[in-house]
Amino acid sequence: MLFTSWLLFFIFALAAFRLTRLIVYDKITAFLRRPFIDELEITEPDGSVSTFTKVKGKGLRKWIGELLSCYWCTGVWVSAFLLVLYKWIPIVAEPLLALLAIAGAAAIIETVTGYFMGE
Repeated sequence: MLFTSWLLFFIFALAAFRLTRLIVYDKITAFLRRPFIDELEITEPDGSVSTFTKVKGKGLRKWIGELLSCYWCTGVWVSAFLLVLYKWIPIVAEPLLALLAIAGAAAIIETVTGYFMGE
């Protein structure tokens, strides 16, 4: 059994959440997505800005673009990557999992706090 405790499961869940969000949505990783998808920003009549993605290319490039435009799809691959890394190279995986889990928990806390404060 890979997960020896519920704590380890939650660490993986938070880490996978954070890494997936980092890859799919965060501006800091836009340079990784740029060869595979176009992100189009459209100003709505109410003034809000909506972002739409358009997959580029054919073959492998299109497949990667489809993957990067799908949060759930990327999440499966990120989870698999983290599990394999933990199994094969735990000395590298453990600090990475801790970092991502802490960042994931902080993101959730910030979102909840912002909601209740009306931000």
